[in-house]
Amino acid sequence: MQILNCIIRGELDGILVPVPQYPLYSATISLLGGSLVPYYLEETANWGLDIVNLRQSVAQARSQGITVRAMVIINPGNPTGQCLSEANLKEVLQFCYQNNLVLLGDEVYQQNIYQDERPFISARKVLMDMGGNISKELQLVSFHTVSKGYWGECGQRGGYFEMTNIPPKTAEEIYKVTCTSHSPNVPGQIFLGLMVNPPKPGDISYERFVRESKGILESLRRRAQIVTDGFNSCRNVICNFTEGAMYSFPQIRLPPKAIEAAKNAGKVPDVFYCLKLLEATGISTVPGSGFGQKEGVFHLRTTILPAEEDMPAIMASFKKFNDDFMKQYEDYGGYLRM
Repeated sequence: MQILNCIIRGELDGILVPVPQYPLYSATISLLGGSLVPYYLEETANWGLDIVNLRQSVAQARSQGITVRAMVIINPGNPTGQCLSEANLKEVLQFCYQNNLVLLGDEVYQQNIYQDERPFISARKVLMDMGGNISKELQLVSFHTVSKGYWGECGQRGGYFEMTNIPPKTAEEIYKVTCTSHSPNVPGQIFLGLMVNPPKPGDISYERFVRESKGILESLRRRAQIVTDGFNSCRNVICNFTEGAMYSFPQIRLPPKAIEAAKNAGKVPDVFYCLKLLEATGISTVPGSGFGQKEGVFHLRTTILPAEEDMPAIMASFKKFNDDFMKQYEDYGGYLRM
C-alpha cells in the first residue's frame, strides 16, 4: 500500500496487475483512486505470462488516456501457483525498461516451491545478472514476508520491501511515509529478523531447523500433488499442478443448468458452486470470481495446507460432492470435458 500510494497520483495512473490476481491489488488501487490495467495469465500454458498480451493491455490503457506507471508480478503466483522462468523474468524486465515502468515483485511465496524444473529466481537477481544500463536504471521494489514459506506466521504481520534503483530523494520520501506509523509490530520484526538471518551451520539449533523446514516443504510438495491429482480425477474439473505458493486453482466447467440455477438464486455461478460445496462437505473455498477470470470461465481457490494425513479424505469428499453436483445439473448425455 505504501509503494502504490507513492506511484498513484489519480485515476489516469494505471497499474498492470495479473489476472487472476490477489484482490489486495485491485482493492488498494481502487482505494487510492488509480486504475487497474489487467493482463491475463494463460491457463492452457500453465498460467504463463505472455508479453504480447502485456503490450496489448498497455496499448489499450493508453488509448483510454491512462498512463501506465507500474507493473505487478506475483511469483510464485497467487492464486494460480505458477513459477516464472528466468527467460520469462528477463522478458518482463525488458518490457518494464522499454515502457518506463516500476516493477513490483511480489515474491512472498519464494520458498514454497514444489517442483525442480523452475526454481524460484528473484527479479532482482535476474536484473543484476543482465548488466548494462537496465541493471542500473530499472526501478524495482521486491516484497517478502514471514507469513508464507515454512514459517507460515500469518498472524505476526512481518514483512519488508527492498528498493532497487529508486532515486535517493524518492527513497527518502518513502521512508518518511513509512515512519508515520508510530506503532511498530515488535514481534513481527523479531520474526522477520529470524527469517533473513536463520540458524547457520554450527549453531546449536541448525540441524533441527534444517530438518523441520525441509520436512514442512516436502510435505507441502506431496500435498500439492494429492490435491492436483484429486481435482483432475473429478468430472468437469481441470487443474494445473501447483508449482509453488500454497494454493490450487482448478477450473470448474459448470453445466448450463447450474449457471441458470445460480442466476435464479442471485449468485455468481462459481459462488453458487462454492456455497453448495461448503453446505455439503464443510470444505471452505474462495470463488474464482474474487480473483478475476475470463468471461464464462469459472474456478475456485483452495489451499494445500490441511494436514497431509487428512488430504485423501478431503479430496474424496470433494469428488463425491462434485459428482453429485454434475449429475444434478447435467443434461442427458453429459457435459463434455474438454
